[in-house]
Amino acid sequence: MWAAVRSSWPLFTGMIFLMVSNGLLVTLLTLRAGELGFSESAIGLMQSGYPVGSLLGCLIVPRLIIRVGHIRIFAALASACSGVALVHLVTFDPWTWGGLRLLTGFCFSGLYIVAESWLNGSTNNESRASLLSIYFVIQTGGVMIGQMLLNFSTPEGILLFIVVSILISFSLVPMLISASATPPYELPERISLLELFRLSPMGLTGSFLNGIAQTALYVALAIYGSAIGLSSGAIGGLIGFMTLGGVLFQFPLAKLSDRIDRRLVIVGAPGLAIPVCFFLARIDNPSDNYLLLYAMVTILGGLTLPLYSICMAHMNDHLKPGQVVTASGTLVLVLAVGMTFGPTLGAFAISQYGPEGLFYLLAAISALTVVTALFRLWSGQSRAQNQITAVALTANLSPEATNLYREASTPENDQRDF
Repeated sequence: MWAAVRSSWPLFTGMIFLMVSNGLLVTLLTLRAGELGFSESAIGLMQSGYPVGSLLGCLIVPRLIIRVGHIRIFAALASACSGVALVHLVTFDPWTWGGLRLLTGFCFSGLYIVAESWLNGSTNNESRASLLSIYFVIQTGGVMIGQMLLNFSTPEGILLFIVVSILISFSLVPMLISASATPPYELPERISLLELFRLSPMGLTGSFLNGIAQTALYVALAIYGSAIGLSSGAIGGLIGFMTLGGVLFQFPLAKLSDRIDRRLVIVGAPGLAIPVCFFLARIDNPSDNYLLLYAMVTILGGLTLPLYSICMAHMNDHLKPGQVVTASGTLVLVLAVGMTFGPTLGAFAISQYGPEGLFYLLAAISALTVVTALFRLWSGQSRAQNQITAVALTANLSPEATNLYREASTPENDQRDF
């Protein structure tokens, strides 16, 4: 495994710069938009451009890689993304920013595809899962570090935008100086939504709902922090602790889902998130009780963010080996579709019902997830006998990352109706 890690250092180093910049930019834009007088609904609509662009990137960039290669596409997308970050300083209307977010989502999605396909082509089956775990830690850790950078300047200035641009530009350096040859690339296969729903209604529905919840947290939580009077640094800490909760709970929940029926975990985690959401909605003077606020947001992130990987593992439990990569790649796209709704719904809930409206929305999404899982428990068959091992996955993955999912090469599982 360590030989594969050493050979992949350009990818991991470049990805650190990308994730720090992406984590910083999404919160920075929400705060800057608030300072410019954008309404909550306008901010949510503007931020929805990112997952839309990400979805388009997943569909278009693979064909571009075939035409011009990994390095050229990576350089072009990183250069465009670096420039786009600075364009926010010279334009100040929500529609233009929405277009910039769409372009940013397209570029970052393409950068992930290049990195993940290159990583997949440079490893073997024995080290895939370990590399995917390292990749997961780099992605989530980079997002948390990006939130901390909010303490170094105010959203009203230009420094943080320049930092974002510099970090994206620096991600090019290790990729361009790498001596490694680029691996061959083939277009990933897809499976239709109808076929995926037939194979895994729980995986499809759970991933879609979790996509809404994740982007609602990452975008609308910053709007919530502004509404209750937190400083930009404190808002970064709020999102950072929420992300940390996802990291801390990811592996325990995954291990638990390996031991019991995964549908019970999909019922239990959002079921516990519902009272946490109501508690957060009822905290008196949350800006003064920030330690309690941070603690509860950490728990909420821990009960929300890991659900996607558990839904994917549940789906893969019931697939044949030849279906795993294609179905998982389509499930990533379903997650991306769900993510397009999160910023708008989260911002709308805050604008209509006050800051606590965000947590009422998250409670409703959790309740829908619980009801869906309970229905599948009641109507589906018993737990799969040949369960795979759940692997940590984040919402920032592209369909290419599913090639790193180690269960793609496991012995054939029986097809089951669930």
